[in-house]
Amino acid sequence: MPQPSVEQPLSGIRILDLGTFIAAPFAATVLSEFGAEVIKVEQPGRGDPLRNFGTPSRGSDTLCWMSEARNKRSITLDLRQPQGAAILRELVRRCDVLCESFRPGTLEEWGLGFDALLRENPKLTMLRVSGFGQTGPLRDRPGFARIAHAFAGLAHLTGMPGEAPLTPGSTSLADYVSGLYGAIGILLALRVRDRVGGQCIDLALFESIFRILDDLAPAYGQNGTVRGRQGMGTSAACPHGHFLCGDDRWIALACSSDKLFARFARMIGRPELAAPEAYGRVEQRLTARELIDTVTRDWAASRTMAEAVDACNSVGVPCAPVQTVADIFANEQFAEREVLLTLADPRVGDVVVPNALPKLSRTPGSVRHLGPTLGEANHYVYRSLLGMSEERVRDLQRAAII
Repeated sequence: MPQPSVEQPLSGIRILDLGTFIAAPFAATVLSEFGAEVIKVEQPGRGDPLRNFGTPSRGSDTLCWMSEARNKRSITLDLRQPQGAAILRELVRRCDVLCESFRPGTLEEWGLGFDALLRENPKLTMLRVSGFGQTGPLRDRPGFARIAHAFAGLAHLTGMPGEAPLTPGSTSLADYVSGLYGAIGILLALRVRDRVGGQCIDLALFESIFRILDDLAPAYGQNGTVRGRQGMGTSAACPHGHFLCGDDRWIALACSSDKLFARFARMIGRPELAAPEAYGRVEQRLTARELIDTVTRDWAASRTMAEAVDACNSVGVPCAPVQTVADIFANEQFAEREVLLTLADPRVGDVVVPNALPKLSRTPGSVRHLGPTLGEANHYVYRSLLGMSEERVRDLQRAAII
């Protein structure tokens, strides 16, 4: 993997992360991997609830925290107290970006809304992530990723036809997608801040999910089509789905074009299926979906997973095993691409986390350390960055402001 250059793309950018759980903090994490300094602001004594979310580690914080709070510095600060709010305003003057995920109106109650902070720093970029956004009749409702999946239409699409909607893989999908959109928004705002000044990025979890649902909106808008649960297949192509092999392993197969289906038909010894008068066009295959899927299921069932994958890839038909995380850890492609990164941590030993993305050839990202202990950067931020005296820091600690 390329080694980071002396200066990463976001070196010199300082981010205040006020968010909790995943969405807004994930935006800050992504940017931290490319050089941004991230100061994580947490409630004294309790910290971000993400510290207790997910799989326990050998230490006091969960593995989710250790992975997703990577590269950050942690400080404790009670924003609900006037002195705490005043200190945050001091920090804002020294930062470029602020990320938050409070329910809309909360920061305004504390005198820390966007307009107030913009007076402290006219070039501030502020990312605000919430369940339903800063405006609209539902702005005050709490929202988590699962709620966004349901509200945006994704949950309705998951599962088998006629059965219950299922969890789309990760219960936190909307958080991660929103974090990526948030990171894009921050980069766009930073790009023009010298010309237009500071900006507020208003992002709702449900909007991020709705944006990635293919042609769901135009199909309904034009034809009134309400897409339902499609199980292991799709309404756009055939065969295109998951198929069980003879060794009880699954494959994913994607014949997304007529050309790919023709290759598949020749490979399984049934070239006549791809004839123009048979099922050579996607419209024909979709009409005869059950027949085509039955042929594909029978072919897969007569082979092991490895045999099916090798056969497809030998003729250029996209196919892959449906992998567990154990398969992933043993996979040569994951290893060659350095997708998994092992970091040694004095608290818990070695921890394996996903590596930084995307891969840049000259200024690649890096994971410098795992999620910090609560308040580990208090001295750096309050004494060095803000220039507070030791006595003032002790007074703030005694008052439970930090």
